Amino acid sequence: MGWLVVIGAGLYALHRLAIWMENRGWIYYRRSGDPGSLGNAFLQVQAIVEPDKHAMVEARQAEAVEEDDSGDPPEPGPTPGPAPPPGRSR
Repeated sequence: MGWLVVIGAGLYALHRLAIWMENRGWIYYRRSGDPGSLGNAFLQVQAIVEPDKHAMVEARQAEAVEEDDSGDPPEPGPTPGPAPPPGRSR
């Protein structure tokens, strides 16, 4: 009976740790990430087993680079506030 409590507490601790890491943006745990990311991961594994799939992996990666370098202006971010007067800190 004691082992079940220890195992349950350990699983709950791992669950809370995963939620914390997801909130910091380190992993995707309960919320889904990029819909194509799982497919790309399986394609990478399949490229190891079937070398002809390697060309498809390279083509997808090249598409991603082209999308990143499309030349679109960056999204506007928050505007910084006024600078503090000299001699004073925020």
